Amino acid sequence: MKPHERFAPDDPREWLNRARSNLSKAANRGPGVYLEDLCFDAQQAAEKAVKAVLLAHRIDFPYVHDMGLLLTLLQDHGETVPEAIRQAERLNPYATTARYPAIAEPVSEPEYANALGIAETVVRWAETRV
Repeated sequence: MKPHERFAPDDPREWLNRARSNLSKAANRGPGVYLEDLCFDAQQAAEKAVKAVLLAHRIDFPYVHDMGLLLTLLQDHGETVPEAIRQAERLNPYATTARYPAIAEPVSEPEYANALGIAETVVRWAETRV
C-alpha cells in the first residue's frame, strides 16, 4: 500500500491521514494484541478526524480526549453533528483508562466491534467535511 501524501501539521488533510492510520491499526488485529489497544486506536481515529474538521473550520481546539467537548465546539460554530457522530463520545474511556492494566475491565468482542464501527463512521463523516 502506498503511504499517504504528507501535509503540514496544521493542514486538516494531515489530521485525516493520521485518523486513517489509527483506523487501519484498529481494524488490523494481530496475534497477542489486546482489544483495549485496538479500541484506543479507534478512539484516536475518531478524535483526529474531528480535529481535522475543526481545523478545516479554523476553530481552535484544546488537545484533549473528550469527544463530547470537541463535537460541541463544532456544533457551537454552526456545524451540524448527527447523532451517529455523537456516538463518538462512547469512545472516551478508550483514550485513557482502557490503556492501562486493571483500571478497566477487558474489552469484549462486541464492544470492540462497536468502537471500530463508530470510528469508521466518524472518519468517513470527517472526510466529507474536509
